[in-house]
Amino acid sequence: MLKKLFTPYKIGSVTIPNRLVVTAMVTNYCEEDGMANERFIRYHEEKARGGWGLIITEDYAVNKNAKGYKYIAGLYDDSQIESHKKLTDRIHKYDSKIFCQIYSPGRQTNPMINGGVQPVAPSAIACPAMKVIPKELTEDEIKVLVKDFGDSALRAKKAGFDGVEIHAAHGYLIAEFISPYSNKRVDKYGGCFDNRTRLLKEIINDIKSKVGEDFPIMVRISVEENIEGGNTIAQGLQLAQLIEELGADAINVSCALYGNYNNGIASTMYIEHAWQMDLAEQVKKLVKIPVITVNRINDPKMADIILQQGKADFIGMGRGSLADPFLPVKAKEGMFESIRYCLGCRQGCSREIGKGRTVTCLVNPEVGKEYIADYSPAEKPKKIMVVGSGLAGMEAAMIASRRGHHVTIYDKRDDVGGQFKSAAYPLYKGEFATFTSWLRRELTNLDVKTELNKTVDEDLIINEKPDCIILATGGKPKIPNIPGIKGDNVVFAEEALLGEKNVGNTIVICGAGEVGGETAGFFAAEERNVLLVDVLPDILSEMDKAQAIRLKMVLDKYGVKCITNTRVVEINNHGVLVESNGEKRELKADTVILAMGYSPENSLLETAKKHVKEVYVIGGAVETSNALNAVKDGYKIGMKV
Repeated sequence: MLKKLFTPYKIGSVTIPNRLVVTAMVTNYCEEDGMANERFIRYHEEKARGGWGLIITEDYAVNKNAKGYKYIAGLYDDSQIESHKKLTDRIHKYDSKIFCQIYSPGRQTNPMINGGVQPVAPSAIACPAMKVIPKELTEDEIKVLVKDFGDSALRAKKAGFDGVEIHAAHGYLIAEFISPYSNKRVDKYGGCFDNRTRLLKEIINDIKSKVGEDFPIMVRISVEENIEGGNTIAQGLQLAQLIEELGADAINVSCALYGNYNNGIASTMYIEHAWQMDLAEQVKKLVKIPVITVNRINDPKMADIILQQGKADFIGMGRGSLADPFLPVKAKEGMFESIRYCLGCRQGCSREIGKGRTVTCLVNPEVGKEYIADYSPAEKPKKIMVVGSGLAGMEAAMIASRRGHHVTIYDKRDDVGGQFKSAAYPLYKGEFATFTSWLRRELTNLDVKTELNKTVDEDLIINEKPDCIILATGGKPKIPNIPGIKGDNVVFAEEALLGEKNVGNTIVICGAGEVGGETAGFFAAEERNVLLVDVLPDILSEMDKAQAIRLKMVLDKYGVKCITNTRVVEINNHGVLVESNGEKRELKADTVILAMGYSPENSLLETAKKHVKEVYVIGGAVETSNALNAVKDGYKIGMKV
């Protein structure tokens, strides 16, 4: 079925066993001094065990101040070689190859991260994300930087890496020099294309002089920057041709630079799959060296078709490897239904890293825990009652069952998924159902009994006599004390999305957070008239910024109107009475949808404690949060019981 995905292909002198590449992603797993630790090593080893052809490690700092994140790797000192040699030795126990990505963040850092110094850049223009004015590099400082790159590449070779990738994309330092958006210099490193690319030329030449011709060099580029005044595809193609002329062995084609308004790096669910493959194809038509394409490719069949079309030579699946490190092995064996597919949600990867935390994954809570995960059978198997079949409950049941416990899930609904089931209904979120479906499949394979349409009460607990109860009952919609809020024309967002209640043509949605905004988009796309109302000064305020920007674009496209700084006073048969700045007015509506948040539903707790010593409350039953935290809770308790 897969025609090209598992054929070998060379990058320089190195044969990569298949076409699947783990592209570099920041994890923040290393020590602050850049040393590799067991957590970092096991994280990468899991991908080698999973069969990825090439693993590209994250952002190795080329000097102690070239750090965009506090706990990234480094090869700026000989003392660091040994710890990273342990990494490459571990990877080479398998068929995978491993390249070291070397970089300097340039202006995309701040003194709290990079050792207390001012960031550096080609020109003194602040990064949109960091907002710290950088120091403009002198020509002497550039010479030192070139040497840093060459020395780091040599250390990578000594540490056993199979090659290096120079990060010249995404608005990091080299990209800053290449782009007229960020480079305003008038010396030999600024102005025309040849001057702006001088730094990259010098770095490649310095690396080659130190590592020799048989050590592959790959360059990651933003073939277009998608920013006003940045490099376009025409300039990106110039760059690709230059890179080949300079003797590089492969090009990793990406695009964009960091910033919430920049379409590309964010890889949100609002961006179409494999949308950069045509950019890669243009590069591939121009050069003879291998080309990698990336971005929102999460399906091995999709990847194989891209290869068959000749759009690229390798397929990068960074976040796909987070979701399922064993995707290649499963794909090769035709076990496509067993793959955990990336949802494009950003909750565990981009959003956590953006907050200075370590990377994780909504659908794979074991990411970053590979070095401590222990699925050894429990000494004494327990009879476990899980109440609630949302993400937290299903995850807890799955992990507990894997460890040998006898688990039954109970849910008063007629299907599994809990509140996450409705999360798949809004526009662009259909793939969310793949995770619920995957969990259901795993539970079936583990012979976990699922009792649907079953309400757990005191009598059931007494009759079943469980050793342990896990309450994963989620949350219940908040119902503020507003006159008319229980009227026949009022429905909850979840009911409306699932089609459990009819809605009219004119809709007012009370609450303009993530749930309200997504519900608005869903019904506006059905050509209904939708109005969002919220007491806060802005809509979607709790969402990840990049996701919120995309959703606002959807709402604008479908004509959703928004009223902020406005309080709902009363709901009646004609619509909603609201108040803003002391003035009241009525908003006409056939249907009023409530999206005003959730409160924990744990009313069974005291009853459970009366009869069972070991009782846990997890997920939304503890605190209203998100799917990422629900899955984390389920995993944690599943490992604990």
